Amino acid sequence: MVGLTPPEVPPTAAVKFLSAGTAACVADLCTFPLDTAKVRLQIQGEVQIPRSISTVEYRGVLGTLSTMVRTEGPRSLYRGLVAGLQRQMSFASIRIGLYDSVKQLYTPKGAESTGLVARLLAGCTTGAVAVTCAQPTDVVKVRFQASGALADGARRYSGTVDAYRTIAREEGVRGLWRGTLPNIARNSIINCGELVTYDLTKDALLRAQLMTDNIPCHFVAAFGAGFCATVVASPVDVVKTRYMNAGPAQYRNVLSCLLALLMQDGLAGLYKGFIPSFLRLGSWNVVMFITYEQLQRVAVLARHSHS
Repeated sequence: MVGLTPPEVPPTAAVKFLSAGTAACVADLCTFPLDTAKVRLQIQGEVQIPRSISTVEYRGVLGTLSTMVRTEGPRSLYRGLVAGLQRQMSFASIRIGLYDSVKQLYTPKGAESTGLVARLLAGCTTGAVAVTCAQPTDVVKVRFQASGALADGARRYSGTVDAYRTIAREEGVRGLWRGTLPNIARNSIINCGELVTYDLTKDALLRAQLMTDNIPCHFVAAFGAGFCATVVASPVDVVKTRYMNAGPAQYRNVLSCLLALLMQDGLAGLYKGFIPSFLRLGSWNVVMFITYEQLQRVAVLARHSHS
């Protein structure tokens, strides 16, 4: 057996809630540079107001990472990490930790197993609720990650708290919820891609007795979940990143941001940064789901050893 054995007593909703947030923070710590590279590649070529002459050109994932280290220093790879961890503790705890509980609400009483529709509805519900609660942290994270791409290395904010204050003061409280609709769309899709794919793949592997409920099984299911989530969510993710990073007068709304992207880059623009997106989501899912499963088992074992 690789990893801890599955507990006989299922973990409580509170254990899942805390385990999901903690596991997501661990995954963020491991994969944050890839997320920053993804953001830089997605906003590259965006028409800036005011226009910048001294823009840095990024080429590929490794090229972006090496360029950032060379021009901005190694710390730039983790710019926005504090907001990222704040986001995961509030965001992943809800969308992942409450998924099983919400899934049971959508499952008809007396049903032997949960159907695909109930799983999809649960994924959409927890994804939308999580975004609504955690959107300000996501806006601040994206602004920090994109800040090194500004002209002459200008810095918008001195720190995370200053970012929240400045955005609220200059753009209003609504500025902290900028891009909420595309983010709800993105995360509902990602939640379904990640959680439902992971759920179905893991169930199929266990039912067919191809694998047992341990780390290799979780790895395979998580890798598939990351790929599916990247394919379906990339277009929404590119629009969401550009819109959240934009200044107050750059785009009238989400639709104008999408149209500007299509006119400038064509359909290929919707998949800008796909490789770093997949590297990030794939590796993030593997680290997060394996950690999540093990943390739940540790919590259940600790609880029973004290009782």
